[in-house]
Amino acid sequence: MQHVATTDLEAVLKEVSKARGLPNAHYVSPEIFEEERQAVLFDNWAGVGFGADVPEPGDVMPVDFLGMPLLLARDREGRLHVYQNTCRHRGMILVEEKRKVEGALRCPYHSWCYALTGELRATPHVGGPGHNTHPDVDKGDLGLTRVRHHLWRDVIFVNVSGTAAPFEEVHADLLARWAEFEHPVVPGGADSRFELDVATNWKLAVENYCESYHLPWVHPGLNSYSRLEDHYHIEAPGAYSGQGTLVYQQLRREGQPRFPDVPGLGAKWETAAEYVALYPNVLLGVHRDHSFAILLQPLSTERTIEHVALYYTAPEAAGPDYAEMRAENARLWKGVFEEDVFVVEGMQRGRHGVLFDGGRFSPAMDGPTHLFHHWVASQLLRRRAGAV
Repeated sequence: MQHVATTDLEAVLKEVSKARGLPNAHYVSPEIFEEERQAVLFDNWAGVGFGADVPEPGDVMPVDFLGMPLLLARDREGRLHVYQNTCRHRGMILVEEKRKVEGALRCPYHSWCYALTGELRATPHVGGPGHNTHPDVDKGDLGLTRVRHHLWRDVIFVNVSGTAAPFEEVHADLLARWAEFEHPVVPGGADSRFELDVATNWKLAVENYCESYHLPWVHPGLNSYSRLEDHYHIEAPGAYSGQGTLVYQQLRREGQPRFPDVPGLGAKWETAAEYVALYPNVLLGVHRDHSFAILLQPLSTERTIEHVALYYTAPEAAGPDYAEMRAENARLWKGVFEEDVFVVEGMQRGRHGVLFDGGRFSPAMDGPTHLFHHWVASQLLRRRAGAV
């Protein structure tokens, strides 16, 4: 099978004590970026949006996923759909901005119309002026192109290639690990959403999130109570990796109610919290009283948008009584995530050092990060070998 890259990945696949990281080209080369687009992101379950982006029937929102135009849509029954945002006639983009569709999705070019459930409903003048049908144009075969999707914890995952195993099978381990958190998540609202535009390759954001090794130097405030020694590794080869803490402290403010807990949690979660990178591009955190999701949107080899959303357990937590607490919680998390920006941007600049060999891993501290490198390399080698 012809491929566009010839990087040597064998050193990445070695055990952590002997391995090197991904070569520089995987952070700075447009050719490698294109190869990873297919092998790493399109061939797997990648995050592209939040269910809260299209909360009501008729809501639609376009998404750019590595140059591929996607459309998130809620039909009249409230069911979520993901389509390619492309008219089946001449390939025109159907929706340019987030909006509510009252009738049908109408192509602005020749007015072909689609139901929110994807079916092609109308083809004006397709058989000539005043003739809206043609025997060679079968509307039943020309519905919107569906993209395989799965919704979990309000994250919309897609598998563009259609070749991945079912989401529940691929991520069975994490679903079991966090089974106690299988309770409807409540979006915090506008005060619980923010974005960071970061001058880095998306993989460096994953690598940094995986590990707690950097806490004493990059997050001194957080490390003052959730110390490096209070953390543990989370390692699930081939699926996810991350870190946990044993000393999570709920946000408390005098005169303000605490956020309600997820019902039925075991004693472990009174003080524990976990943070995992769900490969390839979704970063998740769970706590007794709130959670968050970060979608990494790769725009180029050296630019990534981090879309951050915070969630709560009880509907009242999204109401006015908790507005000050939500704003404070979002401010605190944004501050933590902003502290990481100089690190991931600095590592990106460092990958232009032509003599850098991918670096080494601490066997004691970098296991979660090495697992991610190993997984990326494995995905690339699988596709290079034609095993898809």
